Amino acid sequence: MKVISADDIDTALDPKTLADELKAAFQSDIEVPVRHHHDIARPDADATLLLMPAWTGRNAKEAYVGTKIVTIYPANGMKSLPSVMGTYLLIKGDTGEPLASLDGARLTLWRTAAASALAARYLVKPSASRMVMIGSGALAPFLIRAHCAESPISDVALWNHRPERAEYVARELKAQGLPVRAVDNLEAAIREADIISSATLSSTPLIRGAWLKDGAHLDCVGAFKPSMRETDDVAITRASLFCDTRAGALKEGGDYAQPIAAGLIKASDIKADLFDFARGTHRGRASSQEITMFKSVGTAIEDLAAAMAVWKRVS
Repeated sequence: MKVISADDIDTALDPKTLADELKAAFQSDIEVPVRHHHDIARPDADATLLLMPAWTGRNAKEAYVGTKIVTIYPANGMKSLPSVMGTYLLIKGDTGEPLASLDGARLTLWRTAAASALAARYLVKPSASRMVMIGSGALAPFLIRAHCAESPISDVALWNHRPERAEYVARELKAQGLPVRAVDNLEAAIREADIISSATLSSTPLIRGAWLKDGAHLDCVGAFKPSMRETDDVAITRASLFCDTRAGALKEGGDYAQPIAAGLIKASDIKADLFDFARGTHRGRASSQEITMFKSVGTAIEDLAAAMAVWKRVS
């Protein structure tokens, strides 16, 4: 069995190609059981264990089975450790032979950003040039690169609840040629933004609907539990709502789960998901003035597609 490191994954993938691979996966018949979601009580901050299996359908040209095992420890930031860690096991689908163990955390970063990029193809204005990135954790650079690969972005404002972290990440990304600057006034940045991408573990809304300009796109990939939330009620009611998968976004992410529980919106208010976009049953953005929101909580389809893409390039 081959061990595939984070560096190997970085070498094998690029944002646009992986978004293409995800589109093909959402067009296919990949089987995805309900993922296991377990809370782990901890004295510093409760943690989470996720088990995410998937396998290709019987008509696939090449058969694969995969399972991701992920841990999310929110308190790790205080220990200079990533909050999300894990591994991905890729298995030969016709024999059950283990093929590879991939760095699960890095695979998650790549596929999460690629899902947002795929949604952006349908939901972001072609002229979008200004972006806000909320949160400066491990996912932020991947989301910034993914959006920059899809849109003509000339300015990225990076905000974090710890300003020194935003300053550090902004310097690193600017040195790599990305147009990133740290900001401390989130409201002002959002009011100017065409794309607002958020990747935090916040339990209280950071994005106010009153701050959104016409035509803005919200890309909400944090707040993966019902108790977490990145957007307020005004944002939810102003935006046209979309998601990666209805099964996950409506139940697991608080941005939609909380307003549904409160009766503010209904499940039927979600206009489309990545299946609809990939299969051509929904065109996405309806006008240049429409505010759109994409809620992503992740799906094993994305993990398997990304793992297959890596395997084909390194095997």
